[in-house]
Amino acid sequence: MNLRKYFLVSAIVISIASVTSGCSLFGGEQDTIEVAPSPVIDTAFPLHQLWHNDLSGDTKIYSLLSPDAYLNVVYAASRKGQIKAIDLTTGNTLWNIDVSTSSLFSSQSALLSGGVTVDEKYVYVGSERATLYVLEKYTGMIMWQKEAKGEILAKPILVNDNLIVSTSNGYIQCFNRNSGNELWEITTEVPTLTLRGQSTPTLAYGAILTGDNSGHVSAYFAKDGQLIWQQRISQPKGSTEIAKLNDVDSSPVIEQGLVYSVGYNGNIVALDLSDGQIIWKKPVGSYHSLVMNQNHLFAVDQNDNIYALTKNDGTVVWKLSDLLHRQLTDPVIYHDYIVVGDYEGYLYLIDSNTGNITAKTQVNSSGLLSKPLVVDNDLIIQAKNGDIYAYGLK
Repeated sequence: MNLRKYFLVSAIVISIASVTSGCSLFGGEQDTIEVAPSPVIDTAFPLHQLWHNDLSGDTKIYSLLSPDAYLNVVYAASRKGQIKAIDLTTGNTLWNIDVSTSSLFSSQSALLSGGVTVDEKYVYVGSERATLYVLEKYTGMIMWQKEAKGEILAKPILVNDNLIVSTSNGYIQCFNRNSGNELWEITTEVPTLTLRGQSTPTLAYGAILTGDNSGHVSAYFAKDGQLIWQQRISQPKGSTEIAKLNDVDSSPVIEQGLVYSVGYNGNIVALDLSDGQIIWKKPVGSYHSLVMNQNHLFAVDQNDNIYALTKNDGTVVWKLSDLLHRQLTDPVIYHDYIVVGDYEGYLYLIDSNTGNITAKTQVNSSGLLSKPLVVDNDLIIQAKNGDIYAYGLK
């Protein structure tokens, strides 16, 4: 029997950390992985909470639901099916709908996943039930919904009037954002064992670039889905099934003709945007997306080390190892800080020049999993229990 399995990195870490030495998930011996304590930081946190709003979350489920913003409104969703528009300045709810289904005798969660995307017309969000929802931005009215070919675990992206979604079973589908008509679809290779996550595609010059579950970064024409190039950046290796995982769940980052990406158990790479050839690579594996500022590329690896690397050749400028196995969020850049959250709900500000943790605060004890959102001078954070927070400079 060919049984398809998905594994959560956080679940693996927790299960391993709970024993000193013993049988692993695959029958072998596994050493303890120790979670670093949250560092003691004496510096006062330079941000203050502007507002707080709430959605119904699920603290026991691994969910990367993250908000999006357009002009002065934040749009957020909960796993159960609640979707809200929130005033960025006041935190007040502008509209609130629920796309879950219920009857007199039962109710069914919508299992929203991947995160919210918004443009000048609509709000878009997918679900683990393979449903894609498109809502009117000002009222929350459902314009259309469509069944995709599989679970939608990544944020949808827009290319003009085209809406592109990636599914957990290897499909990339393109729909007209106004009508919901499918324009094209392609399939990618999916190994028997993968991490539970999906690369959100990145748009560049009429092409979409994305990672897949078999260790590749690929470029496709956005108009018809035709393959432009494909490059392997992570190769199955090792003696255990976990060591052979080679998903590219990060979203490619593009700058000045280069594509930066990273694979689990693989490498951070810089690829030529025109043909996908490897310019440089560094043996650092991760399922997190990369970020960059004017000077450096920043990465959180699969053990939660944080790196700053030069963009021209991948030289390591600094490495921070104080947050090992704290199940960090994807990083974001906020002013001169690298910002990450962790499983206990702490938010860390890290000096982008030195790698020193300059300040921290506990936002929500349920924990942080999804990437913080930077909107102008504010940080928008969604906790595991669904609560939404806005922080700004004091």
